[in-house]
Formats: sequence, structure tokens, C-alpha cells
Amino acid sequence: MNAARELVAPDLFDRLTERVMKDEGHDRDHSERVVDQALDFLKACADSPGAGLGPSTAVDAGWHAFLLHTRDYARFCARLAGRFIHHEPTDGDSSRADTLHRTITAVCATGYEVDEKLWALPGDCDGKPSCNTTCNHPRHDSD
Repeated sequence: MNAARELVAPDLFDRLTERVMKDEGHDRDHSERVVDQALDFLKACADSPGAGLGPSTAVDAGWHAFLLHTRDYARFCARLAGRFIHHEPTDGDSSRADTLHRTITAVCATGYEVDEKLWALPGDCDGKPSCNTTCNHPRHDSD
């Protein structure tokens, strides 16, 4: 499997990683994983318009980092999706688990490597994050 990081130029990937490191306080390895999964998520959004996908909290940090690079993000969206992939908060969404499970299915379908630990819901499986997020289980971008 390929990493989604190949969707952007190496220098942009490094800038996004640095932003996650600065904003979230993660080390380089973890920050690279977050950015990679954010790119995988955006690929899933591009492939599934109108599906109402939404990232995990961990992956959202990578999306936020990319949004700050507005020109790069707009070009990426145009190239990958043919449209701008909007970020709209879903505060108080009672179906958060359903959205995340639907998103994980779409992310798995991209063909990129999925980092299951970054896709877990808080409290999944008593601290065992991967048990409910495997690509074999069915599980917000706005138009």
C-alpha cells in the first residue's frame, strides 16, 4: 500500500508536518502520520462527494494545518476533487460515531494505508483503538 503523502509535493508535506508539530506538540513521526491520514481523508472526500464524511479528532489536526496553507489547499482540492473541500464543524452532532465509521470505510477504499490508531473514537474498546476501525468493518466534508 502507498502512503497518501504522495498526493502532495515533499516540501508541502514537510511544511504541514511542521505546522502539526508546532500546533499540536507532537513529535515528527506522529505529526507525519497525522498529515498522511488527513491527506487520505481528503482523498476519501474527493472520491465520495456528498457522503458527509468527517475526520477523527487526531486527523482533523492535519486538515486544519493544511487549511492554513490556503493557496496550496485550494490547488490541491481543485486537482484532487475538482471542487473545494469545505471544513464545516458539526458541534453537538449526535451521530459522530456513525459519521466516523462511514468515513473509515471511505478512507479504506482509497487504497492508501490506514493508520487505525489515528481513527479511533475516544473510549473505543477500553483503550484498544484499532478494534472498531479495521477496514474490514462497515463503518465532514460538505459540498
